[in-house]
Amino acid sequence: MLDLNDEQRMIVSSLRDICEDKFEKTAADWNGEMPWENLRILADQGFYGINLAEEYGGGGMTEFEAILATEVIGRVCPLTAWQYGDQHLISPRAIEHFGSEAAKERYLPPIVRAEERIGVGMSEPQAGSDLKAMETTFEDRDDGDILVNGEKIWMSSAPECVATIVWGMFPEGMGTVIMDLDSEGVEFIGDFTNMAGEVQSQVAMDDVVVPEENVLVRGEDMFKRQMEALNWERLAGATIANATALCALDQAIQYAKDREQFGQPIGEFQGVGFKLAEMVTELQASRQLLFQTAKNAVEQGRVPDPMETLMASLYAAQTAGKVVDEAVQIHGANGYMQGHDIEYLYRFARGFRIGGGTDEIHKREISKFVQREGAPRL
Repeated sequence: MLDLNDEQRMIVSSLRDICEDKFEKTAADWNGEMPWENLRILADQGFYGINLAEEYGGGGMTEFEAILATEVIGRVCPLTAWQYGDQHLISPRAIEHFGSEAAKERYLPPIVRAEERIGVGMSEPQAGSDLKAMETTFEDRDDGDILVNGEKIWMSSAPECVATIVWGMFPEGMGTVIMDLDSEGVEFIGDFTNMAGEVQSQVAMDDVVVPEENVLVRGEDMFKRQMEALNWERLAGATIANATALCALDQAIQYAKDREQFGQPIGEFQGVGFKLAEMVTELQASRQLLFQTAKNAVEQGRVPDPMETLMASLYAAQTAGKVVDEAVQIHGANGYMQGHDIEYLYRFARGFRIGGGTDEIHKREISKFVQREGAPRL
């Protein structure tokens, strides 16, 4: 069992009660729509922005508490957890750690109140896994502001965002800026709906003016720091993957108890019982790998270890796929039916092996670490 302190146990217990009471009945009904109602309930109860600084309305806790909260939420409603984890461990965290004081004061308080959302624009039509192939440019103006030109794709829930963190190229190398999506020169040129019903957008930027105070990082040293901070994004994805698997496992366990065939619950048949045993074992291993990686980083005051992060992210994505697939098998024809909770989780879980880095990219990077440093030692 994970060793939690009193405050962490309170977070887990209180959040579980809220989620089971408020989110459970509608968890599979959102179909990719932004669950603003759920997010505002969490904000009203003081559980939104828990790892952001208190001076901006946050809870002043650590990323570990944010990961705990994300899993508890996702065990009941994975989509709410997706949006919650995204706003705690990705763009808002980057603004707090790398942004100017003016940017923090502008963007963070509305996020903590669950009134606004900040997205991220990394991928381009010709630059997905290969970030160095990005063609988006940042040009310095004489007044200190920045001109942004380029195109981004696969921007998740972009129509729901007030701004996005754009990745691109300064004259001296890669960097990031915060760009308001209602700025002149920003054009939504296409929307795509993924398997889980989430809208992803393609956005063009034509001489978009970004104020100097909205520059996050530029220069090799600062950009390296932001790349290292992306390890928290990967752990956020791993957390939501584990939570989705837990959601599916809970439903499979209950179904195995309730569904009777040949005069007994199907869970009493060895074939089904062994499935449940394998599902919970692999999932528990995935959770422990994730929790240990996150806890070590927080306790040692550093970003998560890159190799441990890659392994936790890869294993969680693959485990979620296996667990949800077996949950569909246990439910049989019922789970295969459109509109069933398990069918939705099957579609939802498939994205974890693509977004945030494909399986193949994870394996390539892990292989580099292993060949350079060997297997981890005690």
